[in-house]
Amino acid sequence: MEITLLIKSIVGLVFILGFLIFILILPSRNKKKLQKELARKKNIKKIAPTKDSMKTDLESLRAIIKDKKSDKHLLKEALELVIKHHGTIQKKLGLRAHPDFEIYKDILFTICRHKNTNKHLILNFDKELGKLNPTYKSDINDALTRGLNSRGV
Repeated sequence: MEITLLIKSIVGLVFILGFLIFILILPSRNKKKLQKELARKKNIKKIAPTKDSMKTDLESLRAIIKDKKSDKHLLKEALELVIKHHGTIQKKLGLRAHPDFEIYKDILFTICRHKNTNKHLILNFDKELGKLNPTYKSDINDALTRGLNSRGV
């Protein structure tokens, strides 16, 4: 009789202890999730300037495009600003592309490999860049093909 009472008491205490540990751990998980979410939102606010306050120089826009944390909306705004302010490439040097074209090839390559890109961003940038620079159309298509092939399916 004493042994059964002792076993029942131990089992009861184990259940109570398990319940108390569960109650202790549950709020800390929620706190961690909340802290991560707040940190992520603060980080996005630091990274994601509005379209009005975004710098329009080419290097700043390239930095936004190269940033792996940039979301698709920020990428779209940056690509639109690249087209708007820096869309025309200087004329070709004979049959060779102008050295500034390397920047645009890099942008195409980067947006093709970016984790938050989609087909609409890539195609719109390709189409607009091709409209503004018809002499570079084949070079743009080559850069786009290389970028898409480098993605690795």
